[in-house]
Amino acid sequence: MAAFQTILVPVDFSEHASRALDYAIELGKQFKSKIHLLHSYPLQPFLVSPYGVALPPELDRSFREAADQRLAEWATRARKAGLSVEITTSADTPAEAIAHCAEKIRADLIVMGTRGLTGLKHVVLGSVAERTLRIAPCPVLTLKAH
Repeated sequence: MAAFQTILVPVDFSEHASRALDYAIELGKQFKSKIHLLHSYPLQPFLVSPYGVALPPELDRSFREAADQRLAEWATRARKAGLSVEITTSADTPAEAIAHCAEKIRADLIVMGTRGLTGLKHVVLGSVAERTLRIAPCPVLTLKAH
C-alpha cells in the first residue's frame, strides 16, 4: 500500500464530510500523514450580474472568515489525533477547488463524502464527487455517511 503523506479532505460541513474526515484521520494515524482541509464557498456572480449588481468585497471576506473559523474547529479533531493539519478556503467551484488544491499541495489522496446535488440540479451539474473523480490529479476515496 502506498504511503499517504498528504491527505486532502474537502469539507462542506455535512455528515458525509464528517465521516470522510474521521476516515482520513484513521489513515493519517497509520501513515503519519498531514491532513489538509478545504472548504469551497463559490459565490455565484452570475446570479446578480444580469441586474448590474456587484457583490460587495465584504461579503467574500465574511464567507472566507466564517469558513476559516468552521475549518479550524474541524481541524481540532485531527490535531487531537496527533496529526499535522492545514486549512484552505476557496471561492472556486468545489470540484475545481479540490483539484487545484490537490495539485498545489501535492496530495497523495483525496478523501471525501459522496453528498452531492440531487434531482434536476444533479442531472445538469453532476455531483462534486463525480466531477472530482474525473479531474483530480491523485486517487480519490469517496465515503457515504452511515
